[in-house]
Amino acid sequence: MSTPAATTGNAPDADRPVPYQVAPSGRPVDDRAGPADPAPPDGPAKPAGPAGRGDADRTERRARASQSFWTAVVGVPAIFSVLRLGVEAGGELQTTLLLVANVGPVNMLAGFLTTAARLLCTALVAVFALGGVLAASREATARRSLFARWMDVTPSWFIAASFLMALVTWPLLYLPLLLPTLAAAFGLTPVRLHERAAVRALMITAGYAGYLWLLAPMLRDAWRQAEPLPIALLVVPPLLALFVAGPLPRVVLRAFAPLSQAAVLVVLVWAALPVISTPVLPLTVTTVGATAEATEEIRGHVVTTDDVHTVILQERGGVRYVPVDFVREQVLCPSEEELPRYRLWIHDFHVEDSLLEGLGRRVRPVHRVDAACR
Repeated sequence: MSTPAATTGNAPDADRPVPYQVAPSGRPVDDRAGPADPAPPDGPAKPAGPAGRGDADRTERRARASQSFWTAVVGVPAIFSVLRLGVEAGGELQTTLLLVANVGPVNMLAGFLTTAARLLCTALVAVFALGGVLAASREATARRSLFARWMDVTPSWFIAASFLMALVTWPLLYLPLLLPTLAAAFGLTPVRLHERAAVRALMITAGYAGYLWLLAPMLRDAWRQAEPLPIALLVVPPLLALFVAGPLPRVVLRAFAPLSQAAVLVVLVWAALPVISTPVLPLTVTTVGATAEATEEIRGHVVTTDDVHTVILQERGGVRYVPVDFVREQVLCPSEEELPRYRLWIHDFHVEDSLLEGLGRRVRPVHRVDAACR
């Protein structure tokens, strides 16, 4: 025999079923359970989804790219300077220590800037040109290349300074190569000149005709001397600048990104070898002898001079300590790399001189090479 459920007083609704409400989630809620707990003031916690992880990974990759870029920019000159001292000393420890003791950091920095600044800015221009093309093609691949990440983290003023340094340090013969690299780095296409194709074609034709008119005397001389390389280096790069800006097709991009980065590394290693072997001291011919009749010419680099000896690092190896009283004459000589290869000029500027060198020769013309240097 069952016991009837207890009722509360004589409430008219005591025998009616308990009403239910539907929560926003779709589950029924019993009114007798009381009001739902309020949501926390900051709202429900959101789990870290793929988008959040992607932003964190992107920030981390940018930080690593920035660190690797500036490490390369600062570390490469220091490594080159140390290697140059070792090569200059012929690999001998004592001679290397002698050079380290007498060649100060300021001289090393000045020597590096004058001889390797061209290589450094060339490397930066190549990296920024390839990075600009790869960055413009970022939608064609899910994984971004190293040069494209470097392009993103590098300040614009540093990129502009690299191209400006190349402008003043590259030989005039290679300056036209700056046009395609500039177009690739900043994505400059002919469409930006004018919206109408006919006007763009007219502007490009007029500019290229004026460029050829400026170089016409030098091009004629190069043709008469049968020098095709200078003609190609001066005529072809402006035309390439019209087509090098990205983006690249997906099929080309997959092979272009790793191959271009490897090619830049190989070219830099090949170009760095002459820089490492470039002397850090000026080349001289020193005439020594106890008397004016019995003399000897020592070809090499003067390391240091004091009250007793003049220390000379001989060109064919070895160190000579010459008494100061025996030194009769010293002549400064150019190295073989400084001797010109072409007999071509662009409006009184030699094609193998940079803008800085050309302006310097106008202030201080090249002196005649002394007979002792030959």
